[in-house]
Amino acid sequence: MKKIILIAFLIFISIGYSQEDANRGYSVKVGEQCPNLNFSLLDRTKHTNKSLKGKVIVLQFTASWCSVCRKEMPHLESDVWQQFKNEDFILIGIDLKENLEKVKRFISQMKVTYPFAIDYDGSLFESFTLPNAGVTRNIVLDKNGKIVFLSRLYKEKEFNKMIQTIKTELKK
Repeated sequence: MKKIILIAFLIFISIGYSQEDANRGYSVKVGEQCPNLNFSLLDRTKHTNKSLKGKVIVLQFTASWCSVCRKEMPHLESDVWQQFKNEDFILIGIDLKENLEKVKRFISQMKVTYPFAIDYDGSLFESFTLPNAGVTRNIVLDKNGKIVFLSRLYKEKEFNKMIQTIKTELKK
């Protein structure tokens, strides 16, 4: 009986992991409209879905303790922000559940210049992800607020695909 329970448990766990792999921890999908946005940048500029309409958006979910985020951020700065910042585009770093002082130090250490917000309670992050999902995520929205690209972790091939998606969307 114990073996049957153990086998059933292992099957249940493996199904859960395969579903996690399939959606990569996202509760949203490419092609869907972006969930409701309502947040302020560190400079107090408020943003909603309506205020962001007409721009290609990258929402970068990050945290100072995340080593993969730290690896990706210089590439976001040089290959995305610096390349597209003068177009109908905005890259917004969204720090997950950290205080203002820590986020300011993090931004300074990483030497990034793109705008940042803080998701103090994680509710913005959770509007895109499954419970207990990890950070290092980029969500690309088209000019109408539709999700056109989702990434997880930093992989050069996927990162380059994101850049190509941004270029394609900016031409529309």
